[in-house]
Amino acid sequence: MKKILSILLVFAFLLSGCSSKEKLNNEDLNDSAKPFEVDFSKTDTDMFTERDNEIEYDKSNAVTIKLNGASATASSDSVKISGSRVTITEEATYVISGSLTDGMLVVNAKDTAKLQLVFDGVNITSKTSAALYILQADKVFVTLADKTDNTLANGGSFTAIDDNNIDAALFSKQDLTMNGTGSLTVTSPAGHGIVCKDDFVITGGTYVVKSASHSFDANDSVRIANAKLTVDAGKDAIHVENSDEADKGFVYITSGTIKAEAEGDGIAASAYMQIAGGTIDLLVGGGSENGTKASSGNYGGFMGGRPGGMRPGGNQDFVTEEDTVSMKGLKAASGILISGGDITINSADDSIHSDSSLTINGGNFIIASGDDAIHAEDTLTVTAGEIDISESYEGLEALHIDVQGGNIKLKASDDGLNAAGGTDQSGIVGGRDGMFGGFGGRPGGGMSSNSNGSIKISGGTLYINSSGDGLDANGTLEISGGYTVVVGPTQGDTATLDYDKSGIITGGTFIGTGAQGMAQSFSDSEQGVIAISVGNQSAGTKIVLKNKSGKTIIEHSPELNFAVVILSSPDIKKGETYTVTVGSESGKFEAN
Repeated sequence: MKKILSILLVFAFLLSGCSSKEKLNNEDLNDSAKPFEVDFSKTDTDMFTERDNEIEYDKSNAVTIKLNGASATASSDSVKISGSRVTITEEATYVISGSLTDGMLVVNAKDTAKLQLVFDGVNITSKTSAALYILQADKVFVTLADKTDNTLANGGSFTAIDDNNIDAALFSKQDLTMNGTGSLTVTSPAGHGIVCKDDFVITGGTYVVKSASHSFDANDSVRIANAKLTVDAGKDAIHVENSDEADKGFVYITSGTIKAEAEGDGIAASAYMQIAGGTIDLLVGGGSENGTKASSGNYGGFMGGRPGGMRPGGNQDFVTEEDTVSMKGLKAASGILISGGDITINSADDSIHSDSSLTINGGNFIIASGDDAIHAEDTLTVTAGEIDISESYEGLEALHIDVQGGNIKLKASDDGLNAAGGTDQSGIVGGRDGMFGGFGGRPGGGMSSNSNGSIKISGGTLYINSSGDGLDANGTLEISGGYTVVVGPTQGDTATLDYDKSGIITGGTFIGTGAQGMAQSFSDSEQGVIAISVGNQSAGTKIVLKNKSGKTIIEHSPELNFAVVILSSPDIKKGETYTVTVGSESGKFEAN
């Protein structure tokens, strides 16, 4: 083949002071900014009681309540009837059927009472309050009888009837469990769908909820198993918030199906979120097409925004919910753990967002985001799972990104992976962003001396198509395993690799293409690295790397135009000569 050494040029990649992995220093973090320590070891046994799953009842000993339009009848004096208001006062099982056209079912029993309400074809509308109001009890179980359709609705306004701010079609002051095999439709045109001021458990049934505000709203927790939820929310689909107790305000999902369209967040927790399984499909804020493609006032923060960006070192002032509307898919303040499930998110803002750390140990993800696809303000860890990100501003963003496994494919209009990015479009200025010079230049400007972010890749497969930097570490980059491919553009202020302090490869395969002008290669390596400029090459041009015996080690055809090629694998040895062919041209190069 024709030699093209005039086109394929070797560059030196020595970067001063970057020969070893730098130790991250977080000692400057303010203790007050450290998040609540989450216990993610809890399982279904901890989250659900046996009675939560019990849908059977003794009909012969149950109290029957028949609703008759503007009145009702009951088989026990434990039920007080005043016109269209039906009040349950004692612990028992109640089988309820019929309709109230403008009435209310109230539970007001002893605070030790555990009651079961069996909905056996119930249709209750309250024009000015909650259709079901659980005022006092220890815990109430609402069971949807098999093959029954039930409805609870508010008529469009809420008028106070006591000291409680009743603002939902179903309003509970106490622990609430909903189960069964029937269906429940909840409509609330002026407020929330279902509100629980304690723990809210759903272990079965089919639910259709349409609300002007949050569809499911709880103070202490929402725990879901085996249920089917279809939601249309004017604010959040599921919202859990407790500002008084750090270990409350969490979401736990182990199975079932959630399909939601929300103008606010999809599922939001002021504490933590744990997803072990199930199918979740969220359309949030109108979807990725409504995203700003950059952060705004709603960046970070449970109730709205964090204009200073990352928790460590950022501005800790929150923007109130009234100032901005958060439109994230899954959001939690104290951490997120996802270990399974099929999750589809199309969101205007971040698709998955944690104000602390976020771990993905499994699951199948289909994501389109108007901002970050997956974002953690501290550490983002991926150990397993199938992650397909078709659209994002930045694919994965966190102070520390740790990819140990999984199969990740992403497309980003800015950086593919960004460690310690800020709130603006380019992240913290530093590394290549703050340098003068090009391929192999020395770090000089910006904030590199203060950058403590990190990207670690030790396993898995990553395919990154980014219009910005492929791997952008405002701090250190370390690759020790896995199979990583970065496809970047030739235009703009971009680079395949961008790091401040050091970029080290000790294992795994790396294939990177992109622009030449601001390019960096690895600063140190235990295996061989070949980094060359190849002129302007068209998308689809084949790159082939062969050893001296003619064996093909790497073969790749980038889907974007490229001017730089960076290759490394365990089969590339330092000091040995390899043949690189780009399209119809080739040259021989010594691995560094």
